[in-house]
Amino acid sequence: MDSFPLITPHQMIKPRRKITGMSAILLPFNSDLTPDWKGFDAHLLRTLESGLTPAVNMDTGYASLLDRGTYLEVLKHSQALCAGKDYVAGAFVGDTPDSSLDLEAYQKQFELIQSHGGIPVIFQSFGLTRLPETEIIQAYQVFANECPRFIAFELGTMFAPFGKIYSLDTYGELMKIPHCIGAKHSSLHREPEWERLLLRDKIRPDFKVFTGNDLAIDMVIYGSDYLLGISTFAPDMFALRDKYWEEGNPSFYELNDLLQYLGNYTFRAPVPAYKHNAAQFLKLRGWLECNQTHPQAPRRPETDIPVLQTILDRLNVWRENS
Repeated sequence: MDSFPLITPHQMIKPRRKITGMSAILLPFNSDLTPDWKGFDAHLLRTLESGLTPAVNMDTGYASLLDRGTYLEVLKHSQALCAGKDYVAGAFVGDTPDSSLDLEAYQKQFELIQSHGGIPVIFQSFGLTRLPETEIIQAYQVFANECPRFIAFELGTMFAPFGKIYSLDTYGELMKIPHCIGAKHSSLHREPEWERLLLRDKIRPDFKVFTGNDLAIDMVIYGSDYLLGISTFAPDMFALRDKYWEEGNPSFYELNDLLQYLGNYTFRAPVPAYKHNAAQFLKLRGWLECNQTHPQAPRRPETDIPVLQTILDRLNVWRENS
């Protein structure tokens, strides 16, 4: 593949662009460690009403920790609440480091998601990422036979041990699969995402590069769209930020800075504990009754709550003035 010249990001900025926002939905828990379906339903509807596309059974929804019954229940609730509107859902296959690619398990996930009206977001697995990259593309081509629309997902190992960031050549081959409408990029680094955007503009402009970089949420100004976990804290404020960008309103920058501060604070190590911060934050907003997390997920200290309250107070000023 042709190499790109030295990246000059300011030349890549795409002003007044309509941003496609997808927001991962937190699966909240009650104090007895059962899923809080009332809180889940309200949060999914809130996300829809903000204009963002809900993304369920993602990392933010504890995809790798859910039993089949809970996973299926999430899809049932999502189908009923979205009522024909688009939503996306993680297609997760649990395996071990020495596993082979389990195509049958992936196919079952695709069938479940699509039969409930969702678009699959294909999680990586050990069996997928241990393949040579030419065979990885062949696997996605097989996936395309099962899915008229799907989103690929490359994931850094700071999020999951089975993750892998593909080479730019492999990413380019992904773009050539018509049924692959986009790919979520979660390396937490800007340069590989800039490279993907340049490649996208060159070979398939309709392809969506969904940033998963919760530490650089301004990637949207360069042409990325997003599928983020941090937006679950404040889908309303992300929607407002996106509106400012489309309007050319300079308030975009100050609101983005505040949301980025929230991301930098909550996505500190250990990164997966951001989900407990999300529950804490949503409880502070009055949107959840409990800030419990999945029993197998890492937790944050209670001392995080005053910091989150300070950020929420500042966001509330934006809401009142918007």
